[in-house]
Amino acid sequence: MAEQASETKRATGMAGLFDLRLIIALLFGIYGVVLTFVGLFDTTAADLAKTGGININLWTGVSMLAVTAFFVIWTVARPLRVPTEAAAADDATGAGGH
Repeated sequence: MAEQASETKRATGMAGLFDLRLIIALLFGIYGVVLTFVGLFDTTAADLAKTGGININLWTGVSMLAVTAFFVIWTVARPLRVPTEAAAADDATGAGGH
């Protein structure tokens, strides 16, 4: 019984590793960090003139980092659940009681 529980936990951990929400968070995080640094350290007066005085790289980068935080919090708050073999068998046979 303990062996089955550890196998289920391992499968859940592996499935959680490839959770689409984390992949999206990683991409938003990378681009958010890059845009934030560009907005902080590489914005010229000409760039600001093009955008009407708004540091668009900085604001977009910060917004992308906020989206990253949202996806990570969502993944932690509602982790991916892998159905056990018994539940999957019940679903396949229709004996789930629905």
